[in-house]
Amino acid sequence: MKIYPIRAGNFKLDGGAMFGVVPKSLWSRTNPADENNMIDIAARLMLIEDGNRLILIDTGMGNKQSEKFFGFYYPWGEHSIDKSLKEYGFHRNDVTDIFLTHLHFDHCGGAIQWNKDRSGYEPAFPNARFWSNREHWDWAVNPNAREKASFLKENILPMEESGQLNFIKREEDNQFAKTSEMPFGVLFVDGHTDKQMIPHVTYKDKTLVFMADLLPTAGHIPLPYVMGFDTRPLLTLSEKDKFLKKAADEGYYLFMEHDAHNEILSLKHTEKGVRLDKTFTFNELFN
Repeated sequence: MKIYPIRAGNFKLDGGAMFGVVPKSLWSRTNPADENNMIDIAARLMLIEDGNRLILIDTGMGNKQSEKFFGFYYPWGEHSIDKSLKEYGFHRNDVTDIFLTHLHFDHCGGAIQWNKDRSGYEPAFPNARFWSNREHWDWAVNPNAREKASFLKENILPMEESGQLNFIKREEDNQFAKTSEMPFGVLFVDGHTDKQMIPHVTYKDKTLVFMADLLPTAGHIPLPYVMGFDTRPLLTLSEKDKFLKKAADEGYYLFMEHDAHNEILSLKHTEKGVRLDKTFTFNELFN
Protein backbone atom coordinates (compact mmCIF):
# COMPACT_ATOMS: atom_id res chain seq x y z
CA MET A 1 0.00 0.00 0.00
CA LYS A 2 1.06 3.57 -0.76
CA ILE A 3 -0.68 6.75 0.35
CA TYR A 4 -0.50 10.19 -1.26
CA PRO A 5 -1.95 13.49 0.04
CA ILE A 6 -4.03 15.20 -2.66
CA ARG A 7 -4.83 18.90 -2.59
CA ALA A 8 -8.16 19.63 -4.28
CA GLY A 9 -8.06 23.37 -3.53
CA ASN A 10 -8.53 25.85 -0.71
CA PHE A 11 -11.47 28.01 0.23
CA LYS A 12 -12.80 30.05 3.15
CA LEU A 13 -15.69 29.63 5.56
CA ASP A 14 -17.22 31.91 8.16
CA GLY A 15 -15.29 31.55 11.41
CA GLY A 16 -18.36 31.93 13.57
CA ALA A 17 -20.17 29.14 11.74
CA MET A 18 -17.07 26.94 12.02
CA PHE A 19 -16.88 27.36 15.80
CA GLY A 20 -20.52 27.62 16.85
CA VAL A 21 -21.01 29.15 20.29
CA VAL A 22 -17.28 29.66 20.98
CA PRO A 23 -16.41 33.41 21.04
CA LYS A 24 -14.23 34.79 18.27
CA SER A 25 -11.74 36.06 20.86
CA LEU A 26 -10.95 32.40 21.60
CA TRP A 27 -11.12 30.64 18.23
CA SER A 28 -9.25 33.39 16.40
CA ARG A 29 -6.11 32.51 18.39
CA THR A 30 -5.73 29.35 16.34
CA ASN A 31 -7.78 30.24 13.25
CA PRO A 32 -7.37 33.96 12.50
CA ALA A 33 -10.12 35.51 10.39
CA ASP A 34 -9.86 38.02 7.56
CA GLU A 35 -11.83 41.26 7.30
CA ASN A 36 -14.92 39.28 6.24
CA ASN A 37 -14.67 36.98 9.28
CA MET A 38 -13.60 34.11 6.97
CA ILE A 39 -11.00 31.51 7.95
CA ASP A 40 -8.74 29.38 5.75
CA ILE A 41 -10.05 25.92 4.89
CA ALA A 42 -8.46 23.17 2.79
CA ALA A 43 -9.83 20.29 0.74
CA ARG A 44 -7.03 17.80 1.44
CA LEU A 45 -7.84 14.33 0.18
CA MET A 46 -6.20 10.94 0.65
CA LEU A 47 -5.22 8.72 -2.28
CA ILE A 48 -4.57 5.06 -1.47
CA GLU A 49 -2.77 2.80 -3.94
CA ASP A 50 -3.52 -0.77 -2.91
CA GLY A 51 -2.67 -3.48 -5.42
CA ASN A 52 -4.61 -2.72 -8.60
CA ARG A 53 -6.93 -0.29 -6.82
CA LEU A 54 -6.54 3.47 -6.57
CA ILE A 55 -8.90 4.77 -3.89
CA LEU A 56 -9.59 8.49 -3.42
CA ILE A 57 -11.18 9.58 -0.15
CA ASP A 58 -13.49 12.54 -0.82
CA THR A 59 -13.25 14.85 -3.83
CA GLY A 60 -13.57 18.47 -2.67
CA MET A 61 -16.32 20.71 -4.06
CA GLY A 62 -15.42 20.46 -7.76
CA ASN A 63 -15.85 23.29 -10.25
CA LYS A 64 -19.31 22.90 -11.82
CA GLN A 65 -21.17 25.36 -9.58
CA SER A 66 -21.91 28.93 -10.57
CA GLU A 67 -19.66 31.92 -10.09
CA LYS A 68 -22.17 33.20 -7.53
CA PHE A 69 -21.91 29.92 -5.58
CA PHE A 70 -18.11 30.04 -5.41
CA GLY A 71 -18.32 33.71 -4.48
CA PHE A 72 -19.56 32.62 -1.06
CA TYR A 73 -16.47 30.44 -0.47
CA TYR A 74 -13.57 32.61 -1.67
CA PRO A 75 -11.44 29.96 -3.43
CA TRP A 76 -7.70 30.64 -3.09
CA GLY A 77 -4.41 29.05 -4.08
CA GLU A 78 -3.38 27.03 -7.12
CA HIS A 79 -4.16 23.48 -5.96
CA SER A 80 -6.40 21.12 -7.95
CA ILE A 81 -7.09 17.39 -8.02
CA ASP A 82 -5.65 17.06 -11.51
CA LYS A 83 -2.41 18.86 -10.67
CA SER A 84 -2.03 16.87 -7.48
CA LEU A 85 -2.70 13.52 -9.16
CA LYS A 86 -0.24 14.36 -11.94
CA GLU A 87 2.44 15.09 -9.34
CA TYR A 88 2.34 11.40 -8.39
CA GLY A 89 2.04 10.11 -11.95
CA PHE A 90 -1.73 9.53 -11.94
CA HIS A 91 -4.75 10.73 -13.90
CA ARG A 92 -8.36 10.85 -12.72
CA ASN A 93 -9.10 8.01 -15.18
CA ASP A 94 -6.80 5.80 -13.08
CA VAL A 95 -8.97 6.13 -9.96
CA THR A 96 -10.92 2.93 -9.31
CA ASP A 97 -12.86 3.94 -6.19
CA ILE A 98 -14.18 7.16 -4.64
CA PHE A 99 -14.89 6.74 -0.92
CA LEU A 100 -17.13 9.57 0.29
CA THR A 101 -17.05 10.28 4.02
CA HIS A 102 -20.38 12.07 3.58
CA LEU A 103 -22.28 13.89 0.87
CA HIS A 104 -21.97 17.56 1.80
CA PHE A 105 -20.96 19.53 -1.29
CA ASP A 106 -17.41 20.28 -0.16
CA HIS A 107 -16.72 16.55 0.20
CA CYS A 108 -18.45 15.09 -2.86
CA GLY A 109 -18.93 17.92 -5.38
CA GLY A 110 -15.82 16.98 -7.33
CA ALA A 111 -17.18 13.50 -8.05
CA ILE A 112 -19.61 14.85 -10.68
CA GLN A 113 -18.97 17.29 -13.52
CA TRP A 114 -20.77 18.85 -16.47
CA ASN A 115 -20.85 16.79 -19.63
CA LYS A 116 -19.22 18.21 -22.77
CA ASP A 117 -22.16 20.26 -23.99
CA ARG A 118 -23.24 21.21 -20.44
CA SER A 119 -26.64 19.64 -21.00
CA GLY A 120 -26.29 17.37 -17.97
CA TYR A 121 -23.89 15.77 -15.55
CA GLU A 122 -21.47 12.84 -15.66
CA PRO A 123 -18.95 11.18 -13.33
CA ALA A 124 -15.71 13.15 -13.11
CA PHE A 125 -13.92 9.82 -12.53
CA PRO A 126 -15.30 7.63 -15.33
CA ASN A 127 -13.72 4.38 -14.15
CA ALA A 128 -14.42 4.71 -10.43
CA ARG A 129 -17.07 3.20 -8.19
CA PHE A 130 -18.65 5.68 -5.76
CA TRP A 131 -18.94 4.47 -2.16
CA SER A 132 -21.37 5.81 0.45
CA ASN A 133 -23.55 3.94 2.96
CA ARG A 134 -27.27 3.31 2.66
CA GLU A 135 -28.27 5.19 5.83
CA HIS A 136 -26.35 8.31 4.90
CA TRP A 137 -27.51 8.16 1.30
CA ASP A 138 -31.15 8.09 2.39
CA TRP A 139 -30.46 10.98 4.76
CA ALA A 140 -28.90 13.03 1.94
CA VAL A 141 -31.48 12.44 -0.79
CA ASN A 142 -34.30 13.38 1.61
CA PRO A 143 -32.55 16.29 3.33
CA ASN A 144 -33.73 18.09 6.41
CA ALA A 145 -34.14 21.86 6.18
CA ARG A 146 -30.92 22.47 8.11
CA GLU A 147 -28.72 20.51 5.68
CA LYS A 148 -30.60 21.04 2.42
CA ALA A 149 -28.13 23.66 1.22
CA SER A 150 -25.25 21.22 1.73
CA PHE A 151 -26.84 18.20 0.01
CA LEU A 152 -27.00 19.37 -3.62
CA LYS A 153 -28.97 17.11 -5.96
CA GLU A 154 -26.60 17.76 -8.86
CA ASN A 155 -23.76 16.31 -6.77
CA ILE A 156 -25.64 13.27 -5.51
CA LEU A 157 -28.29 11.93 -7.88
CA PRO A 158 -25.96 11.58 -10.92
CA MET A 159 -23.90 9.06 -8.93
CA GLU A 160 -26.90 6.74 -8.78
CA GLU A 161 -27.91 7.47 -12.36
CA SER A 162 -24.41 6.54 -13.56
CA GLY A 163 -24.73 3.01 -12.20
CA GLN A 164 -21.44 3.50 -10.35
CA LEU A 165 -22.92 3.94 -6.85
CA ASN A 166 -22.15 1.33 -4.19
CA PHE A 167 -22.80 1.09 -0.46
CA ILE A 168 -20.38 0.09 2.27
CA LYS A 169 -21.68 -2.74 4.44
CA ARG A 170 -20.61 -3.00 8.05
CA GLU A 171 -19.22 -6.39 9.01
CA GLU A 172 -20.37 -5.63 12.55
CA ASP A 173 -23.12 -3.29 13.67
CA ASN A 174 -20.75 -1.28 15.84
CA GLN A 175 -19.66 2.34 15.78
CA PHE A 176 -16.28 1.15 14.48
CA ALA A 177 -16.30 -1.65 11.94
CA LYS A 178 -14.06 -3.31 9.41
CA THR A 179 -15.41 -3.34 5.88
CA SER A 180 -14.99 -5.99 3.22
CA GLU A 181 -15.03 -3.36 0.46
CA MET A 182 -12.14 -1.15 1.65
CA PRO A 183 -8.61 -1.81 2.95
CA PHE A 184 -9.36 0.14 6.12
CA GLY A 185 -11.75 0.28 9.05
CA VAL A 186 -14.47 2.88 9.37
CA LEU A 187 -15.75 4.83 12.38
CA PHE A 188 -19.42 5.80 11.93
CA VAL A 189 -20.36 9.08 13.63
CA ASP A 190 -23.67 10.94 13.67
CA GLY A 191 -23.09 14.34 15.27
CA HIS A 192 -22.13 16.32 12.18
CA THR A 193 -24.47 14.44 9.85
CA ASP A 194 -26.04 11.00 9.92
CA LYS A 195 -23.56 8.11 9.42
CA GLN A 196 -20.48 10.13 8.47
CA MET A 197 -17.62 7.67 7.85
CA ILE A 198 -14.12 8.24 9.31
CA PRO A 199 -11.49 5.95 7.70
CA HIS A 200 -8.75 4.42 9.90
CA VAL A 201 -5.85 3.29 7.71
CA THR A 202 -2.93 1.19 8.96
CA TYR A 203 0.11 2.49 7.07
CA LYS A 204 3.77 1.84 7.79
CA ASP A 205 2.96 0.62 11.30
CA LYS A 206 0.97 3.76 12.11
CA THR A 207 -2.77 4.38 12.34
CA LEU A 208 -3.65 7.27 10.05
CA VAL A 209 -7.17 8.63 10.55
CA PHE A 210 -8.87 10.71 7.86
CA MET A 211 -10.71 13.24 9.99
CA ALA A 212 -13.30 14.67 7.56
CA ASP A 213 -15.67 16.81 9.68
CA LEU A 214 -15.28 15.03 13.01
CA LEU A 215 -12.30 17.37 13.63
CA PRO A 216 -12.13 20.12 10.99
CA THR A 217 -8.97 21.88 12.21
CA ALA A 218 -6.44 21.73 15.02
CA GLY A 219 -8.33 24.64 16.56
CA HIS A 220 -11.33 22.34 17.11
CA ILE A 221 -9.58 19.97 19.54
CA PRO A 222 -11.10 21.43 22.77
CA LEU A 223 -14.40 19.64 23.29
CA PRO A 224 -16.80 22.65 23.22
CA TYR A 225 -15.33 23.82 19.90
CA VAL A 226 -18.06 22.33 17.71
CA MET A 227 -19.15 23.61 14.32
CA GLY A 228 -22.43 25.44 13.97
CA PHE A 229 -23.06 23.20 10.95
CA ASP A 230 -23.37 20.04 13.08
CA THR A 231 -26.90 18.67 13.23
CA ARG A 232 -26.47 17.13 16.70
CA PRO A 233 -23.81 19.17 18.54
CA LEU A 234 -24.20 17.38 21.86
CA LEU A 235 -23.63 14.08 20.11
CA THR A 236 -20.56 15.54 18.41
CA LEU A 237 -19.25 16.40 21.87
CA SER A 238 -19.49 12.82 23.07
CA GLU A 239 -18.23 11.31 19.81
CA LYS A 240 -15.28 13.67 19.74
CA ASP A 241 -14.49 13.10 23.42
CA LYS A 242 -14.39 9.33 22.93
CA PHE A 243 -12.34 9.56 19.74
CA LEU A 244 -9.78 12.09 21.01
CA LYS A 245 -9.09 10.04 24.15
CA LYS A 246 -8.58 6.90 22.09
CA ALA A 247 -6.41 8.75 19.57
CA ALA A 248 -4.16 10.05 22.37
CA ASP A 249 -4.05 6.62 24.04
CA GLU A 250 -3.29 4.71 20.84
CA GLY A 251 -0.97 7.26 19.20
CA TYR A 252 -3.14 7.87 16.15
CA TYR A 253 -2.01 10.33 13.49
CA LEU A 254 -4.84 12.58 12.32
CA PHE A 255 -4.92 13.40 8.61
CA MET A 256 -6.65 16.77 8.41
CA GLU A 257 -8.97 17.25 5.46
CA HIS A 258 -9.93 20.86 6.23
CA ASP A 259 -6.99 22.35 8.16
CA ALA A 260 -5.25 24.54 5.59
CA HIS A 261 -2.08 24.92 7.66
CA ASN A 262 -1.68 21.62 9.53
CA GLU A 263 -1.51 18.42 7.50
CA ILE A 264 -1.19 15.76 10.21
CA LEU A 265 -1.60 16.02 14.00
CA SER A 266 -0.77 13.91 17.01
CA LEU A 267 -2.46 14.34 20.40
CA LYS A 268 -1.57 14.08 24.08
CA HIS A 269 -3.37 13.98 27.43
CA THR A 270 -3.06 17.11 29.59
CA GLU A 271 -4.69 18.43 32.77
CA LYS A 272 -7.10 20.35 30.53
CA GLY A 273 -8.01 17.26 28.51
CA VAL A 274 -6.68 16.04 25.17
CA ARG A 275 -4.65 18.66 23.37
CA LEU A 276 -2.42 19.02 20.33
CA ASP A 277 0.96 17.32 20.69
CA LYS A 278 2.79 17.77 17.38
CA THR A 279 2.10 18.69 13.78
CA PHE A 280 3.68 17.02 10.77
CA THR A 281 3.70 17.21 7.03
CA PHE A 282 2.96 13.93 5.32
CA ASN A 283 6.53 13.74 3.99
CA GLU A 284 8.03 14.34 7.42
CA LEU A 285 6.09 11.45 8.87
CA PHE A 286 6.29 8.87 6.09
CA ASN A 287 9.33 9.62 3.91
